[in-house]
Amino acid sequence: MVRFAVPLALLAAWWAASTSGFIKSYQLASPRDVVRELFELAASGLLWRDLGASIERVALGFGIALVFALVLGSLVGGSRFAERALDPTLQAIRAVPSLAWVPLILLWLGIGETAKITLVAIGAFFPIYVALVSGIHGVDRKLVEVGTIFGLSRFALIARVLVPATLPQLLVGARIGLTQAWLFLVAAELLAATNGLGFLLTDGQQTARTDEILVAILLFAACGKLSESAMRLLEKRLAGWTDTVPA
Repeated sequence: MVRFAVPLALLAAWWAASTSGFIKSYQLASPRDVVRELFELAASGLLWRDLGASIERVALGFGIALVFALVLGSLVGGSRFAERALDPTLQAIRAVPSLAWVPLILLWLGIGETAKITLVAIGAFFPIYVALVSGIHGVDRKLVEVGTIFGLSRFALIARVLVPATLPQLLVGARIGLTQAWLFLVAAELLAATNGLGFLLTDGQQTARTDEILVAILLFAACGKLSESAMRLLEKRLAGWTDTVPA
């Protein structure tokens, strides 16, 4: 019950602020208005269209980011030459704010789905990459020595020793990367989108509908939380063998 204390307190404060007249209705819709708008969007089918479009973009962007992060992270973590050649550039790119990529991506890829998925992939890539490289560097040297004694090639050493040993950190990075994917999706869908939760936000802003804006915000929060919870379950299933301090 403790986990519900803060959400219930926020809901009570929201209800009190929106119904007492302290905040005008055009500035903050009441919870009742938001629930009504949610059901109306669901009944019209617009909710499922926008929600499905956003989930698809996050899934594709995250999948692309995961593949690239596994390849580059394994290469950089397993090779000093690759680390010196690639990591400084990748770290510099990581420091670029998400919105700074938008003008270039629009010029290069237009305003279609490719641009949105690319921006999501950029956001999800770096947490996974950094976690994997850090995990590889933290692998016990004895495991690597045993693999070398058994005659494993560098590729086999990465695939059969380094990556499994870094699985816990990799899963944490993937969880953070998936959360980042939802954050970058907002920036992607606020620009020239015709569907998605970001489009719902923009539409609510243009029509001064705070109930529609809050529906989109709450759906973003719900999707992000469900994604994070699913990744935590995956961590427990795949890396439950680790000897860690219980949370």
